[in-house]
Parts: sequence; structure tokens; C-alpha cells
Amino acid sequence: MDNGNPSEAFVAFERVQKSYDGEELVVKDLNLAIGKGEFLTMLGPSGSGKTTCLMMLAGFETATYGDILLDGNAINNIPPHKRGIGMVFQNYALFPHMTIGENLAFPLEVRGMGKSEREEKVKRALAMVQMESFAGRRPAQLSGGQQQRVALARALVFEPELVLMDEPLGALDKNLRERMQYEIKHLHDQLGITVVYVTHDQTEALTMSDRIAVFDDGRIQQLAPPADLYERPENAFVAQFIGENNKLMGKVDSVDGESAMVRLDDGSLVKSLRVCVNEPGEETTLSLRPERVLVADDGKDYDNTFEAVVEELIYLGDHIRSRVNVCGNRDFIMKVPNSSDHHSMAVGQKVRVGWSMQDCRALDAS
Repeated sequence: MDNGNPSEAFVAFERVQKSYDGEELVVKDLNLAIGKGEFLTMLGPSGSGKTTCLMMLAGFETATYGDILLDGNAINNIPPHKRGIGMVFQNYALFPHMTIGENLAFPLEVRGMGKSEREEKVKRALAMVQMESFAGRRPAQLSGGQQQRVALARALVFEPELVLMDEPLGALDKNLRERMQYEIKHLHDQLGITVVYVTHDQTEALTMSDRIAVFDDGRIQQLAPPADLYERPENAFVAQFIGENNKLMGKVDSVDGESAMVRLDDGSLVKSLRVCVNEPGEETTLSLRPERVLVADDGKDYDNTFEAVVEELIYLGDHIRSRVNVCGNRDFIMKVPNSSDHHSMAVGQKVRVGWSMQDCRALDAS
């Protein structure tokens, strides 16, 4: 997998490994190049290695093997406070006994900055996050969202070129979390800083990132811009982890150029895009997004059409989430747009459904 060109990278991991017990590797031979000004998200389930990578970059963990480079220089042996990296944590990590202004001034004092310059930078950083009037308050007097804004301002106050964020919005409620996603992204665009962001929330990653590195079992499974990751997953793990996905199991019946005919467990034949399979007899998982499945009574030609029975309908405002029984799979999901010309369906009704070969990807069998 091409994870970028290290010679052009602002941040680079070169064959980095990490083990806590000397036996089991939690990060396995990581090669990753992050460009200057890029917003890169490390996404994955708990225990996949993403936070360990961030902590090694910050200097709070040491790589067992390999090099971590910042602007071309190895930083393995440089202590965290000398790396010049801004950090934002989920729990805010603000000093409770200090005012907001004092919290922001602290990293500037550590760097030996004079009082007037400190005050100017604190003022500017608080203005960035619309918190100018809160400088005299203490963290306990602020809401969770306000504290997170302050934590963000503190990470930016000394104007670092690199900011690391570890699940920074995890403690916020849904509406505030969504608002903060856009605020962080706008700040990134405005300041041109490099951001490495860790989350297990796929929607957050899709919303904010220039590229996403999907981690599982200590390795990057796929590294790509959000649209590529969603539309063109390279393996079954990525297809299942990013967005909602229909999974159909079967064996390759035949291959022809970029397409494969796959025979499902119930005997149905599905024409699919060949991604991870090469020859007849191979087991495969077909990946198909719910919004790509259409009710096929419109006279159009589809590469695949099947009879389905509607099992469940859930009204979600902009679309109807429909669970149907098709090809022996009772948990097959369709998303029918809630528009003036949408097809009305009822539980128990038989419908024909269809989808394109290009939208159905034949991936690995795992």
C-alpha cells in the first residue's frame, strides 16, 4: 500500500513498530507520510493502534523500532515539551486552579515569552474560538463545549505547525460535537496547520479529513480521501467499518475483465466489480451501499435485479430505511429517498430491487 512519499512529508512514520510486552506488536511496521497543512485522521476500533501512533508522535510513548520524522528530522529521542506540537485531549486537561487566560499563558511561559507578547497571543487564541470574554473564569465555570474550545485555543496559542487531537469531541453531545467538527475544520483551513486527529467515529472522520487512515490490528487497512474510502473500500473490514453496508457472502463463479459473477449461498448469481478476487472458486464478501439499491420497477436496465420482500420500514425524514429479504438475506438494507416520486412500500409487499455492477464490490472473504 502506498502511504505517501516520505521525502515530501512533514510528518513521517518509517517502519515503526510498538510493543508493550516485548512480544505482541500493537503497531506493525507502520509507514505513513503526512503532508504539510494536511488534516489526516487515524480511524479505527479500540485497540487498533491509532492512539498508540498518536502518542508516539507526541512523545508520550517510545517506538520499539523505526523512526518518526518531523519536517525531515528524527524526533524519537526528543522529549514531548521540545517537539513544539500542540495537543488536544478528550478530557480537556485544563488546570482547574488557573483562570482560562492563565491556562493559555502557561505554554507561552514555559517557552520563556515576555508578558506583553503572552497577553497578545492569549487574546488572539481566545478570539479564534469565540471565547474572548471568558479569560478571567476558571474551567469549572464553563460548559463542556466551552472547555473544549479553551483546550483547542491552548493547543494553538504558541502557533505550532502540528496539532494532535485525541478523541477531542468524545465527551460532547451530538449537536455540539457536530458544530465543533466544522469549527475545527474551519480553523485548520484558516491557519494552514497540520492536524493529526484520532477518532473511532466514522462520521467525524468523513466530515473533517483530507485523508483517513483506517486502522485495524496495528496496521493501516486503507489510506484515502473520505469519498474514495466510502465509495471504493479495498477490503471487507473497511467496507463494514465506514458507513452502512450490505454484506453478501458467496463464491466466485466466473471472472471477465474487471467483473466477477458471484454465486451466493442461496444460489443467486450477482454481477460484481472484481476488487479482491482473481479466479473461480474463491470465497468473497460482496459489499453494497444501501443507497445504491433501487426499486427496479421503473423500466431501467440494471446489472442485477432480484425479487425482495419488505420486512421493515423506518421513517427517517429525508429517507425511508427499508429492510428487505433478498437473496436469502433478511437484513438487507435499502434507503429509499423521501421525495414526491418515491416508491411507496408496505411491510410484506413483494418488490423488485436492482443495482449496478460498479456499486457491488467483490472483496475478501473475512
